[in-house]
Amino acid sequence: MTLMLTSDDFADGALLHERHSAAAWGHHGDNLSPHLAWSGAPAGTRSFALTMYDPDLSSDSGWWHWLVIDIPADVDTLETGASTSGRLPGAARQMRNDVNEWRYLGPAPDEGMTNTYVWRLHALDVETLDLEHDASAAMVSGEINAHSLARAQLVGQYRKQ
Repeated sequence: MTLMLTSDDFADGALLHERHSAAAWGHHGDNLSPHLAWSGAPAGTRSFALTMYDPDLSSDSGWWHWLVIDIPADVDTLETGASTSGRLPGAARQMRNDVNEWRYLGPAPDEGMTNTYVWRLHALDVETLDLEHDASAAMVSGEINAHSLARAQLVGQYRKQ
């Protein structure tokens, strides 16, 4: 079985709805994290981690929009708006993104630009990642990759109209 990541809010490679965009920097979205669902976790999965990353930002390191770790192994869905609704499952916790906030930050490309947003779900071999609350996104990503049994990816695009 292969780990798969899907969304009821957008198809792989498709444009994201404005409601998922940021409510900052001239954007008027609702900053709602999208619905995400997964299946096909490998044997030995003890938790999941989810990241959202913009590789198109004009820097060498891209931009981390959302990091969620310690998602229980028996969970297979995050509802639309889970980041801000208080509906993260079990011991799941949001880690610091690149604006130093512990939440989802929706797309916010410059006017006229279309940026790519990559959601990655990792099946992990540990129940919890031993990370400090204020760990950097780079540190979180490194720990996720060190414990990853499998990875699924979903890509969205966003263009400010």
